[in-house]
Amino acid sequence: QVQLVESGGGLVQAGGSLRLSCAASGRAFSTLHIGWFRQAPGKDREFVAAISWSAQSTDYVESVKGRFTISRDNAKNTVYLQMSNLKPEDTAVYYCTATYVKTWLQVLQSRRFDFWGQGTQVTVSS
Repeated sequence: QVQLVESGGGLVQAGGSLRLSCAASGRAFSTLHIGWFRQAPGKDREFVAAISWSAQSTDYVESVKGRFTISRDNAKNTVYLQMSNLKPEDTAVYYCTATYVKTWLQVLQSRRFDFWGQGTQVTVSS
């Protein structure tokens, strides 16, 4: 099993920045592909970004490209999502997710993961 704990959410004005963190435990962190999803009220959960175990590959949904950056520190067992130029439509609960079962190619193709955190709220005011 993998345990994921998100932090860093909050209230920010449009145009501002936030950095989310995801701390993982329960399995060797360097074996995990990690992703971020978000869910706004009344909407389906949406893929946001992912990073491979080696940090050599990343993937983003089109709407956040150029504004969000995913990174990881394997020494700290933590993945980060740096969010800049935030917009009101970025308001959502953000979830960290992980897999060690799927290959990176499978993650890119399916955007499916196996373990989920509890989420952290991000609210962007206009």
